[in-house]
Amino acid sequence: MTAMPSLSDPRQSQRALRFFLVEDSEVIRQNLTGTLEEMLGMQVVGWAASETDALTWLNQPHEGHEGCDLMIIDIFLAHGTGLEVLRRAREAAPGTRLVVLSNYATPEMRRRCLALGADRVFDKSAELDELIAYCETLSDTPRS
Repeated sequence: MTAMPSLSDPRQSQRALRFFLVEDSEVIRQNLTGTLEEMLGMQVVGWAASETDALTWLNQPHEGHEGCDLMIIDIFLAHGTGLEVLRRAREAAPGTRLVVLSNYATPEMRRRCLALGADRVFDKSAELDELIAYCETLSDTPRS
């Protein structure tokens, strides 16, 4: 017989961590979204492949970014960059965690992203496990 979780179990009342992904590679979008949803129970609320699409999403008057706990932003996109997305997201969604995931996570780019409001910067080729661990810590944080 499987034990049922207690109604007072805080994990039962905690909603899934919701994230928005700014990434132009379809393969990376699908793999990262699948990994975060399956491993951590996170919920993707949307994605954008360009700077313009991401800024449009940020400027939407409905729930949009208000229903997002985390934005994962690539810096170099096929059209535009994530740097302006990062800057505008910090202004438009001050309570949202902002994470940069880039192949260009040089020391200078890390400094620039942090100055624009990133909470963390991860290298796509070497720090995916660290990104997942970071998301896991956010998933364990109570949200309303």
